[in-house]
Amino acid sequence: MRLAEYPDDIAFATAIGILPARHAARPPNPSVPSKFLTEARLFRRLGISKVLISNMLVRANRNGTTLEAELLANGAIVESTYYEALAEILDLPFLPELDPAQVEDIAGADSQLVDPTVVRLRHPVRPPITAIVPSAARLTYLAERLAQSPGLRMTLAATTPSAVRSALWQAGQKRRLRESIDQLFGSAPEASARITLWGRQGFYTGAALTLTLVLAVAEPTAALLVLHIVLSFFFFATFFIRLVALVATKRQQKRLRPAPPAGRRPIYSIFVALYREAAVVPQLIDTLNRLEWPASRLDIKLICEADDQETLDAMAAMRLGPQYEVVAVPAGRPRTKPKALTYALGAARGEYLVIYDAEDRIDPMQLEEAWRTFEASPPETVCLQAPLVITNARESWVSALFALEYAGLFRVLLPRLAAARMPMPLGGTSNHFRTRVLQAVGGWDPFNVTEDADLGLRLYRKGYRCGTLTRPTYEEAPTEVHAWLGQRSRWFKGWLQTWLVVMRRPSMLIREMGLGASIVFQVLIGGLILSSLAHPLIVAYIALITGQLLSGQAYNVGALQLTLFVMDMANIFGSYAIFVALGRAGMTPPERAAVGRKWMLTPVYWLLASRAAWRAVRELRSNPFFWNKTAHRPASVKTEAAVGTSS
Repeated sequence: MRLAEYPDDIAFATAIGILPARHAARPPNPSVPSKFLTEARLFRRLGISKVLISNMLVRANRNGTTLEAELLANGAIVESTYYEALAEILDLPFLPELDPAQVEDIAGADSQLVDPTVVRLRHPVRPPITAIVPSAARLTYLAERLAQSPGLRMTLAATTPSAVRSALWQAGQKRRLRESIDQLFGSAPEASARITLWGRQGFYTGAALTLTLVLAVAEPTAALLVLHIVLSFFFFATFFIRLVALVATKRQQKRLRPAPPAGRRPIYSIFVALYREAAVVPQLIDTLNRLEWPASRLDIKLICEADDQETLDAMAAMRLGPQYEVVAVPAGRPRTKPKALTYALGAARGEYLVIYDAEDRIDPMQLEEAWRTFEASPPETVCLQAPLVITNARESWVSALFALEYAGLFRVLLPRLAAARMPMPLGGTSNHFRTRVLQAVGGWDPFNVTEDADLGLRLYRKGYRCGTLTRPTYEEAPTEVHAWLGQRSRWFKGWLQTWLVVMRRPSMLIREMGLGASIVFQVLIGGLILSSLAHPLIVAYIALITGQLLSGQAYNVGALQLTLFVMDMANIFGSYAIFVALGRAGMTPPERAAVGRKWMLTPVYWLLASRAAWRAVRELRSNPFFWNKTAHRPASVKTEAAVGTSS
């Protein structure tokens, strides 16, 4: 449709010359702030109603944006129609789409993904042209330049921001994919999990295993004693750190810090990595649309594998606003979430950036709380973790224990670690970052299958700190053992990768983190891995000694064996107790009611975790970068009914 075909009697009409004579002689409107006057005149000229302009001016003034940005972001004007109108005002050809084959992927081209204003096009036959994205604020300047140099029109064309981004994503996809895979390994190979075991690590691991086997054969009693002492230390340490968190915890209430001064709303980037998630796309878009944040200050990137056509089709079927952008990641190994996130990181427009999963249901005020918390925090606080809350605890004993585990972790343990300025393993979603710092440290490791834990520790080693939020993200846990095992084995594999990466240079770890933080890391990650691997062995030992004591063979149990038995009993049942107590302390009454007596299956849950840990050890050797995908479905439980309103 050409501009002349638009009716001039509707509020959203876009045409040239509708009101020029009527407005040329009018004095400036004193109700319009001077910084918006040029834009307001243009949009009246294009047929936008005074009422709509007035409403958008209020938003622009409040959000620190422009009238143009508010009209586009809120769907008041259509992007292609609007930029075609600007092209006609400037008497330039309009290109609604750009051919990626004609785009030069030069150094710095990705800056146009952040702020698309200009792109150079080279045609195989015709002379090259420059496609520009005109703006209301610069329209008068551009018109004057073109009037002074009419020949420029032969080398220029107008286009849209979306067209520039789309062409650049495709033109630079091979280079960008290579960079997302190689960037961290190339700049800091010691921080990458691309190589599972470095040379010295392989030697020391082999030597330790050999020594253990020799000791077990030569001195089985001594070997048993040493093994129990080591395991008891880690069991007790993990128990103790959780006990301290439990004793020190206070019930977290949703809170909002005082708002920063008005007129400075930063752009917030939201990254969602999707793979085979077509079923939850409608729910995802609904929850993102409910966020209490100005649409004009949102940069939402839905990042999907290019060969996942079903999910791409599901997103194409949705009515996505201008704040959304679908990023197709070219196929390439490793096929992991961190690789997809890193692929899009250079295009983030926001001062802050948050990661969500496709199945997440987000508290609408979470971005507001994160922004206010960042503004009130010191510059070294570069990451904030929102609590993850499980809403389907009633569905099965697996989801009930999962809910208990998450409540203890995200609402008790992590807030205490953050308050003590200790390293904390991040959750895989709802991590809020200062974008500049995230980009400076290289983003995520594409070869680590628990990229969250790795990134949290990498930030800490560079002197940054993490905090926590109170506004939650709601999720549903796996309800079947098979799905839970697949997910948990991937987590254990990633924790193993993280531990091996960090332990490449233990002395440097202590220098960078300090002795206390290094010990906390060893307890949180190393202790978790070791205790999970050893758990079935200790249970078997307890069962053996218990059987002897109950069968009248107590005379076969020596003093050393009895001492070890008592130590194991204290460690195992103390760990079970603190697991349950920590979880219940973080839960609301409706959540505790949903779990009911399923907590009594904690020993079974822990044995399943051991199975997942051993499976992870096997996969680390045979398939280290395999991403065991967890299937998701739309939420089956209403959030309010599941957790109450005070979580």
